[in-house]
Amino acid sequence: MFNKIDDELTKMGAVITTREIQQEPELWEEAWQNYQATKATITEFLEKIENEFNEPVRVIFTGAGSSAYVGDTAAPYLTENGDRKRFRFEAIDTTKIVSTPKQYLEKDTPTLLVSFARSGNSPESVATVDIAEKYVRHLYQLTITCAPEGKLAQHAQSDENNLVLMQPARSNDKGFAMTGSFSCMLLTALLVFDVKHTDDQKESYVKAISKMGREVIDRVDEIQKIVDTDFERIVYLGSGALGGLTRETQLKVLELTAGQKATVFDTSMGFRHGPKSFVNEKTLLFDFVSNEAYTRQYDVDILDEVAGDEIAPVVMGVGVKSDNNFAGANFTFANGNDQIPDGYMAFPDVMFGQTVALLSSIKVNNTPDTPSATGTVNRVVKGVTIHDFKG
Repeated sequence: MFNKIDDELTKMGAVITTREIQQEPELWEEAWQNYQATKATITEFLEKIENEFNEPVRVIFTGAGSSAYVGDTAAPYLTENGDRKRFRFEAIDTTKIVSTPKQYLEKDTPTLLVSFARSGNSPESVATVDIAEKYVRHLYQLTITCAPEGKLAQHAQSDENNLVLMQPARSNDKGFAMTGSFSCMLLTALLVFDVKHTDDQKESYVKAISKMGREVIDRVDEIQKIVDTDFERIVYLGSGALGGLTRETQLKVLELTAGQKATVFDTSMGFRHGPKSFVNEKTLLFDFVSNEAYTRQYDVDILDEVAGDEIAPVVMGVGVKSDNNFAGANFTFANGNDQIPDGYMAFPDVMFGQTVALLSSIKVNNTPDTPSATGTVNRVVKGVTIHDFKG
């Protein structure tokens, strides 16, 4: 797929999405350079917040759809690897905050609202900022977005307590599905809040994930063979940060096939408790296997169990080589190692998932760049009524 010329891809309605997935490793390297260039400003901003309060600041990662799933992936990782003396990390969708703000916002708790937004124009994202500014007494904001002209970025310009971190220009995906926008915003969040690892280590992780991302591109024929299987359903499993990532990878399949392939996501341990009923003889099951040795055992356990059921035609671990790999089928990144933290493994993993979704879309004769033929689902959500919140 990635080797096709643009004319071929254009005829398939896939040139935008294909090229946007393909460029992600370059974008991650650019996002790293952007972080380095703005690190002093970021440090000053976070220190200002720390100096104002004598208690850990509540950090809310928020967004809608894929932007929300950035937070779902980042929050578990940063709870372990962020500075918990300074920050308390949570992921809450803007759709939840807007509809029930008092159930999610704390009026008197110092809060740093981190908004993830590709365009910055989603009604719920704009409304969340408005509601938080009205309701939370001690509010700071970090706006991580791909569009300088978007409403969120423009709104932040007049607020000294709102720092904007712009993502690489090419991460503002032109296709329907979020690809580079998702991964760049996630990487920036990890780089900002991960204090357990030094900048030298972070740089080495960015180099490693970029190599693994390019490996996905080079091995697309292997992924094509998996997608060529006679399947109707896809399951994504994982643990911790990679469990959060499963929401995004299953959504890509749902979006790009316009619902023609059914999907489920869950944690490796949670899957047994009912959702496993989803598995039948036309199911592909993938588990993003953790690099944490203790956690990996649970990922491998569920792979062993489902493979032992001998129902699903494809049961596959996705990750790097380790002493405790799944004995069955694996998509093993040759350019990775089990010393790379799970938060950073999310990047090659998500590229694998994006590629599965892209190829699945073509398989069902859909057009990945414009997958919703009816127009009922849009790149930026429409038809949302935002009701006035009195506080």
